[in-house]
Amino acid sequence: MISKAIIKDIQNLGLKKVRDEQGLFVAEGVKWMEELVRFAPERIRCIYALAPWIEANRSALKSIAVVEVDEILLARLSQLQTPNQAIAVVHQFLHEPQPVESGLTLILDTIQDPGNLGTLIRTADWFGVTQIICSPDSVDAYNPKVVQASMGSLVRVPVSQTSLFEWLHAQSEVPKWAAVLAGKNYSEIKPNGVGVLMMGNESKGLSKELLDMATDHVTIPRRGGAESLNVAVATGILLSSLCR
Repeated sequence: MISKAIIKDIQNLGLKKVRDEQGLFVAEGVKWMEELVRFAPERIRCIYALAPWIEANRSALKSIAVVEVDEILLARLSQLQTPNQAIAVVHQFLHEPQPVESGLTLILDTIQDPGNLGTLIRTADWFGVTQIICSPDSVDAYNPKVVQASMGSLVRVPVSQTSLFEWLHAQSEVPKWAAVLAGKNYSEIKPNGVGVLMMGNESKGLSKELLDMATDHVTIPRRGGAESLNVAVATGILLSSLCR
């Protein structure tokens, strides 16, 4: 049986202030459990799960702390409308921005929508992006909606926050591609396996100071009537070309 204090502590991890203070976050669902158990078991503080899930995964859990709960208690612990068999309290992955030496770094300026950031992390994972660096005013990577939308890719893709201007200023020898509505056709870019892709706020785009630091302004040519592309969709299109 879980105490009321523990239940409250887990529920409070839905708040950024509490997550930051404790260095923890909540991951939910079968896919997230698979990723954590396989790639980061040492980060798991405890899994709370239904009996059938525990029994089906007993051999993989080994020394991981697991507490059996019923559906009613799982619903109390969950941040989702429909809880999914198991949740985990996890130590955050505390990454620091790294200099660009190989591969592609994704820069995100003032991304506000949690679903977008989660999808961006998942997309970056698909294309093998080396790291994601967010501006300090972007949504928290451990926001429950971000975590859920990332579908476990947060385990593999280092995500950090810092002053983008200062970090970019130190990356003087690498190409920096800024995504804009009017620029060079992205298909004309000839990537060499290393560089920085800069994506901006959903409505305002990249700040002027970041645009001024770009070596190229690139765009996805429009053939229809839509005003713009979703930032996660646009990022996927650009990464498919730059990560060749």
